This record gives sequence, C-alpha cells and structure tokens, in this order.
Amino acid sequence: MKKQYIFVFLATFFLHVITFAQVEKIYSNQMTSEEQALIDDSYLPTMSLNAIVTPPTSPVRAAAEWEEVQTLFITWTSFPAILREIIKNAQQECQVVVVCTDSNTVKSNLSSNNIPMTNVGFLQKPFNTIWLRDYGGNTVYENGVADRLFVDWIYNRPRPKDDTIPAAIASMYNIPHYSTTTPPNDLVGTGGNFMSDGRGTGFSSKLILNENQGTGFSPSAKTEQQVDSIMHRFLGIDYGRYIKMETLPYDGIHHIDMHIKLLDEETLLVGEYPQGVADGPQIEANLQYVLANYNSVFGTPYKVVRIPQPPENGAYPNTTGAYRTYANWIFVNKMILLPIYETQYDTTALRILQESLPNYNIVGIPCNDIIQQSGAIHCITHTLGVENPLLISHQALDDTYNSTSPYNITALIEHRTGISAANVMYRLNNTGNFMALAMTNIGQNMWTANIPAQNVGTEIQYYIDATATSGKQQVRPITAPNGFWDFKVLGGVATENGISESAMMPIFPNPASALTCIPVKMDKPIAASIDMYDMLGKKVQTIFEGTIPAGESKYFFFANKFTAGIYNVVLQTTKSRYVQRVVVK
Repeated sequence: MKKQYIFVFLATFFLHVITFAQVEKIYSNQMTSEEQALIDDSYLPTMSLNAIVTPPTSPVRAAAEWEEVQTLFITWTSFPAILREIIKNAQQECQVVVVCTDSNTVKSNLSSNNIPMTNVGFLQKPFNTIWLRDYGGNTVYENGVADRLFVDWIYNRPRPKDDTIPAAIASMYNIPHYSTTTPPNDLVGTGGNFMSDGRGTGFSSKLILNENQGTGFSPSAKTEQQVDSIMHRFLGIDYGRYIKMETLPYDGIHHIDMHIKLLDEETLLVGEYPQGVADGPQIEANLQYVLANYNSVFGTPYKVVRIPQPPENGAYPNTTGAYRTYANWIFVNKMILLPIYETQYDTTALRILQESLPNYNIVGIPCNDIIQQSGAIHCITHTLGVENPLLISHQALDDTYNSTSPYNITALIEHRTGISAANVMYRLNNTGNFMALAMTNIGQNMWTANIPAQNVGTEIQYYIDATATSGKQQVRPITAPNGFWDFKVLGGVATENGISESAMMPIFPNPASALTCIPVKMDKPIAASIDMYDMLGKKVQTIFEGTIPAGESKYFFFANKFTAGIYNVVLQTTKSRYVQRVVVK
C-alpha cells in the first residue's frame, strides 16, 4: 500500500474531482491525454462508498452472460440513436434501466422518437462516460444459485462519477455490494476485459496483470497468484482456471470483448482477420495457447467459431481503419444485440451467429459512429442477473457413430429451493412433438437420462426442461423449444482422412459405481492412450497407454475410487480423439 494512503485519500480525491471537471466531456473508451496526466504515483482510486471490502464468506460464482437477465443498464449521454435502439429492443426481454442526470430529458427524447417505455426505469446519478460495461458491477451468486451479490473493482480510468454507479445500482436493488478497493484485496479491473463461463472459468487479457503493479490505479503491487486469489474469493474463478491472454498490438484498450466471446461453456467465438493482418496473428497465437493448455469445464477441448472482423473502407486497425468487431455484442435472455456496419459484411456475421445460436432473436444496431471511440454494444451495456436463477449447465452431444446404445444426457441443474423435476425433451428428424424423458437426480445437483438408441441417419433434437421446488421453470437452451441442441447418428465407423481407424464403443455400466468397462474396436494395431478427466479438465487416471491391438478389446476402471460426478474418458491416438462422458454415482 502506498505511504500515507489513508491520510492523503480525501485531499487527493477532491483534487482529482476538481481536476476532472476540466476533462469531463469524454467520448472515447480509451484514456484521454488529460486523464493520462492524472495517472502518476500520487493517484488514488475512488473508494466505493458503503461497499463491503472483504470477500464473501461463502463460495461464489460469477454468472455467465447467457444466464437469466433481470435488468439491462445503459448510461444516457453520447450516441443517443444507438441507445434508443438498445432500449427499444432490450425491453422486450427484460427491464431496461437508464442511468441519467435528468429522466425527463430522456423520456422526452424517447417519446419524440416513438420508443415505448413499457419496461424502462431510470437511475438519476451523475456520471462521466457512456462506457458502463467497464465501470459497472458483476452479478455473483453465493453457493452457486443462492444469494445474489454485486461485485466491482477499481475502475481503470480516473472517472470518479462513473466509479459510483455500481454502488447506486446495488442500492437500487438492495443487493450486497462488494468492492475490491482496499488493500490487501485491492484490484484494478474493467468489465470489457472479463468474461465468465458461469462454472468457475474466467478469461481476461494480461491487462489485468499490467494494471496491478502498484503504480497508477493500483494502491499495491500484485503478483499473478495474488490477482488469481482475489478473483477466486470475490468472483469464484477457480485456481488454475483464470485464463489470461497476451494484449493485442492494435487494440488500444486491450479488452477481450473486442475480439473474443463465450457462446456457451465450451464454445469460443473468435474475431478473424485476413492472414497476417492487424491483430490476426496475435489473436491466433492466443487462441492456440488456450487450446493447447486448457480444456473447457467439461474436460474436453474448446470448440471454436470464427467470425470475420469487417474492414472500414478496406482498411483494418493496422492501416487506420476503425476497430470494427462482431464480438462486442450482448446476450439479453433470448435476444442478441449485435453491432453492425455494412451489409456486405453484416450478412456473414448474422449467418454465423444464427447457425451457432439457433433461434435467438439477433437484432443488428448500426455502430459506425461509436466504434470510432473503441467500443460498441457490449462496451456500453451491463446486466444484472435474476434474483433466484434456475441454473442448467449441459455439454451438448456431438454427432455419433453409435446406433446400438442409449445416448446419455447429463446436466448440472440447481435452484436455491431444490429441483422438483427435470426432463429431457426430444424428438426425431424435426417432426412431431417433443417427447418427455424424466431425468434422475444422481447427487451433487447432477441429473441424467438416456435417449434411446436410434438408427443410422436419424437426427435427434433435444432440450432440457426443469422445475424448481418453488415452482419456477426454466429451459436450456433458453430459446427452447424453438431453439434446441441436435446431433446425428452417422453410418459406418469413425474415420480419419476417410480411413477407418478406431472406435470407442459405449462404456458400461453408465452411470457407474464399481467395475466399469471401456470397449474399443480397432481395424489395425495402433499406439494410443485412454485417460479419465474430471470436469475441470484435470487428468485423474491413465487407464491405458501403449498399443491397442486390432479387433475388439476391453479396458477397465473402478468407478468407486472417484468422487461422484461427471468424467470424460478420452481415447487418444496419433490421428484421432474420442470422448465419452461417464457419470459416477
């Protein structure tokens, strides 16, 4: 902690408030030269009034963006046309609260532009800028889905009015407000540089490390381990699961929401440039680092969806083009608010997102003006999760060559009052009504059911429907029944380059509680390994390593040696990788 921290705080704070009045009109998401002049060894961050500065006493979980949203927040200032579009559309899915200094002015503007206000509220507070994503707080739940908390950090800009907004939001909803503003728990952060999978995994650029070195905003220097510890205790990011990527040469703010986004627990949407252009090489290097060193929370490799970043008049950020991006969008329950720029590029982005997130209502909002200031839709919005979420987390099934054994569906399903019933709703070949298949609680909030085996050529579509003891009902995907997961039963045997190599047959019994069999069929001898991973991607046992002979062979493990839960059994050869989930009772 800096010398005389407590004694100089008030004097320094008021000095900066006075100084800031000279640079109050700020549009850019980047720091202005006037602001930069404030950042020296004497700078002290704004203290969050009435915030709890010690970590929550119970384990916490930072919500993922695709979870249930109660309220979307925006700040009414510059770029009113964009703000009007956000309000018009988002209020169809949740409450919209407008942070403003005069609600009557906002109401008049909305009314004169024929924007309804059927689900709109106002929070009259002074502010500095539009970039609410960065200075807003994060929805966090104790013990998975219990008490809702609001957590924010030291904002990485000298904007004292912005810094008070999280406390105002927490007060508005009577939510406990936690803040990482006081040593030894002081941490500088910004909302655009953080995303959570809702299961203990966090992503940031290394800006989070660079800005916590004891200079500028940071009262005390932090090692990476200390940063990880604060993120774990305040936001529930598991040790070893806070993934940090190199900053990008042409992204001046170094926020990951400009080029990467989680679509679900195991899928990364990644902004793509032409080969060798702008930040493309560093983004690709970062992606390959993640894929080589981390699995998803399900213990399997991340899936990747690439989306082209559009040029501006043929120019990219390395040749004076704006940092146009299709990654800077936001989930609002069943809706996606997407920045758009030019039809010739927008149509490709819309197609990719619609294929990746079926039946979401994707609303494009023109952002050519605001992107000049290094931000778009995600940067100017933030959300508050619902008070009592019904959480459903499930790894969707991939296409399979199995036409003889049932297809196991397993999901984490929880609500603070408990779950009274859960069903897998499925149908075949996109015809008829969905059929209900009751799921069984196997402990630790894990539920399972088996869809019957189907003939080769069948397409299975399904979703999960759960009801809490309180009566609350939820589905996943959140767009169900119009949106759903699907997989196909393929013919033949799994191949690599068209040459039949191997297949891991259905493991049995599954769920498992004692001796468990892994049948394997190879068309020729091949070097391989069979390993078992937990849901954090940690290898818990090597079941076999060596040469698997041609023909059918069987390998075994004892399920009763493991803690109850879900595991992935992975057969890896030099050419292929096969994965099956096993439920240990």
